[in-house]
Amino acid sequence: MSSVTAVPDRDTAVASIGPAPTASDRVPLSQKIGYGLGSVLDMWGHWLYPSLAYTVFNVFLGMAPGLISTAQMIKVLVDAGSDALFGWISDNTRTRYGRRRPFILVGGVLAGIGLPLMFAVGRGWSNTEYFMFMLVSTIIYVPVMSCFNMPWVSLGAEMTPDYHERTSVQAIRNLIQKLPELAMFSAAQFTTLAIFHDENGKPDILLGAQTYCAILGAIMVAAAVAIFALTRERYYEAVVVANKQERIPFRDTLGRTLRCKPFRHVLCMVLAYGIGTAMVSALGWYNTIYYVCKGDVTLAAKWNTAMGAAGMVFGLLGIPFFTMLARRIGKRRAMATVFMFAIAAFIGDWWLYDPALPWLQLFACGFVAFTGAGFWILYGSTIGDVVDYDELETGQRREGSFSACQSWISKVGIALGVGASGWILQFTGFDAKLPVQTDDAIFMIRILLSSVPVVGLVIALIAVLRFPLTEDRMHEIRKKLEARRGQV
Repeated sequence: MSSVTAVPDRDTAVASIGPAPTASDRVPLSQKIGYGLGSVLDMWGHWLYPSLAYTVFNVFLGMAPGLISTAQMIKVLVDAGSDALFGWISDNTRTRYGRRRPFILVGGVLAGIGLPLMFAVGRGWSNTEYFMFMLVSTIIYVPVMSCFNMPWVSLGAEMTPDYHERTSVQAIRNLIQKLPELAMFSAAQFTTLAIFHDENGKPDILLGAQTYCAILGAIMVAAAVAIFALTRERYYEAVVVANKQERIPFRDTLGRTLRCKPFRHVLCMVLAYGIGTAMVSALGWYNTIYYVCKGDVTLAAKWNTAMGAAGMVFGLLGIPFFTMLARRIGKRRAMATVFMFAIAAFIGDWWLYDPALPWLQLFACGFVAFTGAGFWILYGSTIGDVVDYDELETGQRREGSFSACQSWISKVGIALGVGASGWILQFTGFDAKLPVQTDDAIFMIRILLSSVPVVGLVIALIAVLRFPLTEDRMHEIRKKLEARRGQV
């Protein structure tokens, strides 16, 4: 096995845009779009349910928020385990259609069918009954999403060997992702539409959620079929099959993968980012309802939709900005810029959520979406670089193992953050039975929303500044890999 030499301590300064990828390195636009469609399933299959859970189970059905967050924490813990399993299985699969695409098709179709069933609950149940339903439905649905998601994430790391074209692939993915993001922000308003109002004129949020998830589930099925038809597995025939890659033991999914030093920096970064933001995941919505809109859920839902639109616009602006920035100064410095902007954005939430000027919260959501676009573009692109580094060390392509391991570790961290979010909400003194919250509860919601994410972002910033895989280092690694096993 070839060993990897020491890497430089900091990025080499880049005065102008780096070299463009060669024609053979470029991924056809149809494949980029096909891969990007996976964000439809990723967003709705993973995040639509958590985004509606508090509105449906707490605000409408009256379930205790601490039980909701506990169920969500268990969901993410199960997700982490099933991700590891499907990442390992897809790494070792050999079929005429590749090792990723068959799982993408089957898992995606089943995920779309199962989405509306996550809200198939009755009315007037006890807290225990609602909790048990959330728990059982989660244990069934989560492995289905892992069957789709791990092969799909792994596919993103093996679509091109080029340092900058990987960022381009992730940029197209994030561009497409803005549409499912908008659908998520529209979810709360959809559940309060007049067609779902009862005889007393109050919105039947449960019926609205069931209808909305049925519509989006059908779109997920169509997207899964399109991904299977449009994408290709570049490394499968050229490297995995041609070089007769040996079976990867399940223990390597975590053990050997965690020994990769650059990967540990990436994990620290995503853990700090994920935990810090997940811990206050519920507070922004409650801040809009009870501080900005004074308890008017219908008005808050309308603002939430508008904030989603603002997030989409700012997120779209973030895609070319951070893609260009990464090409000019390298991924590491670009990611550091993301974190510094995000710190400023969360601190600004204290002033941007203002009942006298409710339109300012559009910028609160927009600024976070702007930096979020940069984070996920650069994070996804960086995983491909880490896999190349590992291939030079081990002689194996293990995209599934790295995707599964980062998912397992990051989701455990996010699970802790999500599990704490409901208890944090209760800690503020929030009471769902009160139409207007106390001043102390509002103050705690506001201060925690602005401060908790900053701690995580500072840790993430330190981690990325220590990340060793610069652009020059990646060019060197690619040359060594191609000398060993040929081009792809």
